[in-house]
Amino acid sequence: MRKSFGAKPFMYPMPVLIIATYDENGVPNAMNAAWGSAADINRIAIYVSAGHKTMKNILAGSDFTVSMATAATAAAADYVGIVSGNKVENKIEKCAWHCTKSEKVNAPLIDELPMALECRMVSYDTESELLIGEIVDVVADESVITDGSIDPRKLDPICYDPVNHDYLRLGEKVANAFEDGKKLI
Repeated sequence: MRKSFGAKPFMYPMPVLIIATYDENGVPNAMNAAWGSAADINRIAIYVSAGHKTMKNILAGSDFTVSMATAATAAAADYVGIVSGNKVENKIEKCAWHCTKSEKVNAPLIDELPMALECRMVSYDTESELLIGEIVDVVADESVITDGSIDPRKLDPICYDPVNHDYLRLGEKVANAFEDGKKLI
């Protein structure tokens, strides 16, 4: 028997995305966004309220980075999600995070978050609050690379559990994509 929970956004895994921007004075800002996903081969889609300082920065300058929060950065990632950049200046400093300017877009890379998508705004719909970004580049610190590829076990990204309001580690490998299904052909 199944239990009904009603119309809720219960999906697993829901990535914990940290969006980083510069404001008009070049001060970095970051926010936590759980409502995002790959939207195409070189695009990302994230729902972001226009009232967020980060979204205001994107609308003013169009560039941003999106990093995957990690188990090691869970508390700081949560902090940038519960504290508004409109009310607290230098949230990044309060997290003890450090930034390096991206080489491809005018946005900060957060040094403590080892993987990032460097993005440029394609569109923003004020009614639905859907931000579409073009992925200009993906960058990853050597510490999370194995044999020339990003290693999710080393990255240790977390996902958001919308049912219990927890952050969870991703699990172990269970199958080979585009391979194991061939056994059923």
